[in-house]
Amino acid sequence: MTRQKAASLAELSVLAGVSISTVSRSLADSPLVAKTTRDRIKQLARDHDFQINVAARNFRLGRTGAVGVVLPLGHETEQHLTDPFFMSLIASLADTLADRHYDLLLSRVIPSNDRWLQAFVDSGKVDGVIIVGQSNQIDAIEQVSATYDPLVVWGASVSGYSQLTVGSDNFEGGRMAAHHLLSTGRKTLTFLGNPDVPEFEARFAGFNHAIAQEHAPPGFVVPTHVTPDAAYATIRDYMRDHPAPDGIFAASDVIALSALRAIADHGLRVPEDIAVIGYDDAFIASQTTPSLTTIRQDVALGARMMIDLLFQRMAGEDTASISLPPTLVLRASA
Repeated sequence: MTRQKAASLAELSVLAGVSISTVSRSLADSPLVAKTTRDRIKQLARDHDFQINVAARNFRLGRTGAVGVVLPLGHETEQHLTDPFFMSLIASLADTLADRHYDLLLSRVIPSNDRWLQAFVDSGKVDGVIIVGQSNQIDAIEQVSATYDPLVVWGASVSGYSQLTVGSDNFEGGRMAAHHLLSTGRKTLTFLGNPDVPEFEARFAGFNHAIAQEHAPPGFVVPTHVTPDAAYATIRDYMRDHPAPDGIFAASDVIALSALRAIADHGLRVPEDIAVIGYDDAFIASQTTPSLTTIRQDVALGARMMIDLLFQRMAGEDTASISLPPTLVLRASA
């Protein structure tokens, strides 16, 4: 016998012998309805091929069912979503949101003015926003976060700014990298990265702190793009025009991989001549030759924490920024 399909909450409520509101709450798994009743109504819904009209439900509740994930590329307009760190973090965010039955709306932004984030928030497309990286847009982010609560930033917690952040302890990560290089006998250290970006600035500060603590010669800094070809060209030119260091701390694994290539092209060996440490522990770090020693950020944990904080903010709760401890992952390059 073919069962009739239930096309609406009203029809399902008649079949269940309960009110429409009870059916709605049961399908939303509300604790206001007894579990036995919830289970019975869910089974009826399955038996009668009932499908919730998600758009209508969200409209009634005044929500979109989506979270915006925004990547502002103010300082690196050529950076792509294929960047290993971006791919790992976005994948973890998508998985975590799916577990909460939420959609992810991804936006790659090259800011042309300081209202890009306000315009995105005002679009009404999302219930909350996650910013991946502050780039050189920390002031624009701060301006919006002052009045828009459901906003979480993957990035550095910067003194004087109140935006809600989740990120690794970048200062400690930089300190660990320099300390390891110095403890293995390296004496002339170089930092590769853009120290004007908040996360990289903190890594550079930790790097310099370790050098000062060890009373080692001051380190050098080579402002370096995070895209592979641009990073390679910068490092190649630096090594052509300057004495080679014996230890390199790269602000990202992508920069570190470009350094491995430039060092090899310069006729030097890693780690025999130059030790190299990256940052992120992207999936490619263990696949290089030599494999890359790096500072690990727990991206999956960070994604879960960002979503947890965002949903707490969406529920009107107070929350505080979270700093994740980095880990030194020892491989062959240092």
